[in-house]
Amino acid sequence: MCRPAACAPGRAGGTLVGVSLVLGIETSCDETGAGLVADGVLLGDGLASSADEHARFGGVVPEVAARAHVSAVVPMVRMAVERAGVALSDVDAVAVTAGPGLSPALHVGVAAAKAYATALGVPLHGVHHLAGHAAVDVLEHGPLPPRCVALIVSGGHTSLLSIGDLALDPVVHLGDTVDDAAGEAFDKVARLLGLPYPGGPAISKAALEGDPHAVAFPRPMTGPRDAPFGFSFSGLKTAVARHVEAAQDGGRAVAVPDVAASFQQAVVDVLVRKAVRACREQGADTLLMVGGVAANRALRDGMEAACTAAGITLRVPVPRLCTDNGAMIAALGDLLVRADVAPAGLASTAVPSVELTGALVPVPLPAEITS
Repeated sequence: MCRPAACAPGRAGGTLVGVSLVLGIETSCDETGAGLVADGVLLGDGLASSADEHARFGGVVPEVAARAHVSAVVPMVRMAVERAGVALSDVDAVAVTAGPGLSPALHVGVAAAKAYATALGVPLHGVHHLAGHAAVDVLEHGPLPPRCVALIVSGGHTSLLSIGDLALDPVVHLGDTVDDAAGEAFDKVARLLGLPYPGGPAISKAALEGDPHAVAFPRPMTGPRDAPFGFSFSGLKTAVARHVEAAQDGGRAVAVPDVAASFQQAVVDVLVRKAVRACREQGADTLLMVGGVAANRALRDGMEAACTAAGITLRVPVPRLCTDNGAMIAALGDLLVRADVAPAGLASTAVPSVELTGALVPVPLPAEITS
């Protein structure tokens, strides 16, 4: 578990001694998160979700998400401060998700972070959302090894990476998704099966009553000529759609639990196979699995079994830290502060489609900013 504030090193009488307190703000999609981290310890956080407001649309509406962030960001920062037992004036640096994500949502977070940094007179780091997902595991399991393989699997991203020092080293992409990410496929398949949004938890729940071997869905991009560490889940989603259509055209009821379980197992098999292979070929003895889909119990169990058999140490955050949250951004900011990385400050801006190359989101020229 994350260490509680009462056990945080350097805390005495309600004040922080000899360490920097970093405020992290996350608003890339439909969660508004704030977190406070000092010296690798999560002191307090707050999280609000607007998922219920998007459910009737079957997916996230950027403008709706942005309005929810405007309403929630200050209360979530207050919540984090109260839970940490500190004063806002104790904050020594601010980190904020600057990309990737939904443009209107990102701009709310970046604007709020600039306001806090300016009011407090502290440095501001615009950081990469996916690097934050990797950094959050430090709060639970301590420093990462000098080099490991990371599987980032979320609603918008599925990537295998080689990472070292998150604050200082470049991130090496071993493979990425060429179309739908795993989490996106979960949402789309849930819609096909008449299950609610968000699709990941809905499919996971339905699959508990199903047979994962009932339907022989394909395992995409696992052939000998496919990119060994690339991903593609669009075709798997289409296979589910064809199965559902065939059942309906034949006048048969769709066995939702069996389809959900079989689809989920296909995703798990692909992720596990490629992640373990990446560790072997990279000579890495540690696999870091992060992102919203990493909260999926079938994936966690399947990956744990495969890693144990292969002699690989698996590091996965607790489920509540797998989904988007402010703690992960504060954790990454804390690493940057401790590594004495220069902040971009008020030059930081939202870059919705920025590639993951390192912890920081580069400050683009105006013409390079993608809306």
